[in-house]
Formats: sequence, C-alpha cells, structure tokens
Amino acid sequence: MYKELKKFKVTNQFSFTVEDSLAEVCNASEGSGVFLVYSVGDEKELIMVGSTGTVQNNGTLKIKNGGLNDKIVEGHQFAKTGRKYSWPAQMKIEDISTLEVVWYETFNDKTKVIPTFVEGQVLQNFLDENGRLPKWNVAF
Repeated sequence: MYKELKKFKVTNQFSFTVEDSLAEVCNASEGSGVFLVYSVGDEKELIMVGSTGTVQNNGTLKIKNGGLNDKIVEGHQFAKTGRKYSWPAQMKIEDISTLEVVWYETFNDKTKVIPTFVEGQVLQNFLDENGRLPKWNVAF
C-alpha cells in the first residue's frame, strides 16, 4: 500500500471477474477520492489509478452524481465506453482473470485532500519505482 493512502479512513475493496456485473460487485461509495485497480494472478500488479471529485477555489467539492461508484462503473475507458463493458473485454484480451479494486474517500466531512493530488502522488511513486505509468493509465 502506498503511504499516502494510509490516512484515509473511508475505504474498501472488491474483486471483479469477467463473469461478474461491475455494477453489482462495486461497493465504492458515492464520495470523492481515488481508486486503484490491480490485476490479480500469480502476482498482484497495479494496472490503473483513477480519481473523481474537483475542489473549487472556495474550498468546496464539485462531485458528479454517484461519485466513486459511478466513476468506476460508468467511467469511460478503452474506446469511449463504460468500464462495466470495457473492463471485461480488456480482461479477456489480456487474459486477466480477476481485478481487485481498492478505493479511498480523500475528500469528505473529516478529510480534505484533493482527489487528483492523491492520484498524482500514487502515480508519481509508481513512475519513480517502475519508470512508467500503470499500463491502463494512458497519461496523467
């Protein structure tokens, strides 16, 4: 686990296989924060980091309806289609049997850390360790 994520108390995780419905297995909250996606096989590999929620200049949060849950399930990835469709297709292409998704609320009543800041920290640490971004992150 990345050290910057240890301070966030509202967190959980779920597993997803190609046979699952992402909408049914996703237990992410409707809050704002980051999510990390791991490919689980012989080894566990971080393959994507994402976030949702934008902090306005007055310190308030602008959040889309559904928060983390909606971003994970309906967010576009791989050819402008929702992850509930694109993840299973990509998993078949890459022969990935299981994804593990870990999510963290980074901005709520008790904690106020900008989601994209945390996403950037995790991606920077990954880049420092691996010389590249996770394979499902196109750019940052």
